[in-house]
Amino acid sequence: MIQSIAGKTVVLTGASGGIGLYIARALAKEQATVVSISRSIQRLETVDAEVKALGSKSIIIPFDLTNLQELPVLGQQINQLAGSVDILINNAAVETCQAFKNSSLADNQSMLLTNLQAPIELTRLLLPNMIRQGIGHIVNIASLAGKKGTPYNSIYSASKAGLIMWSDAIRQELSGTQVGVSMICPGYVSAGMFLRTTVPVPKFAGISTPSEVAIATIKAIQHNKAEVIVGSSFSRILYAVEQLSPEFADAIYRWMGVAKLNQKRAENQRHTEKLV
Repeated sequence: MIQSIAGKTVVLTGASGGIGLYIARALAKEQATVVSISRSIQRLETVDAEVKALGSKSIIIPFDLTNLQELPVLGQQINQLAGSVDILINNAAVETCQAFKNSSLADNQSMLLTNLQAPIELTRLLLPNMIRQGIGHIVNIASLAGKKGTPYNSIYSASKAGLIMWSDAIRQELSGTQVGVSMICPGYVSAGMFLRTTVPVPKFAGISTPSEVAIATIKAIQHNKAEVIVGSSFSRILYAVEQLSPEFADAIYRWMGVAKLNQKRAENQRHTEKLV
């Protein structure tokens, strides 16, 4: 049975840029009430205007998700402004591409807080009401980096791997309730974090559009999909190989040039930081 999104109240984190903006538009086209959360009020106002222009109700809440201790306050704001939440899409994420030996405590904490701990805690706060009302859906925007660790991106990979395993666990835990759990695993996407690099995508890796990720998110909710991989067919084969032989998958990654890509991205990022 297809679950309708029309009229549902959807909380979307990381709504103001990259993939988030496209998901907000897709939700608006489905006539959902979109509760957009992001740090930038100016960018949220742009999302607000776009959602309303598509004929849907929009609520914006500026909030920094790394303030875990303040998340109950965010929960209260959501309840006051939007009422009951039907769908939560944990999309907010940050990435610092660098050699692990050059990483800092601040960078690592930021990624783990935003990409893993914040989704877990926000879900913990909103889930009980979904269970009480007998309907709900949680979508976690993960990454193929969480399926196969990527060199020079180890903490980001770790955060997304944690998100995938947590999603898998709570989906099983919620079996028998009317609350679904989906995880979306995009590869390289032509918007958002990867857009900031001029390094070409590795051979055979493929690149997806943010619209494709948004469409996959909508379909995952409608059909209660446990996992959706957004990427090339070759990517799907690679992650199957990873389960059987990590060493062979490592060799394929080297052949594809993934390590060189991320090393170059790390170098570009360090150069940009020096210029700032």
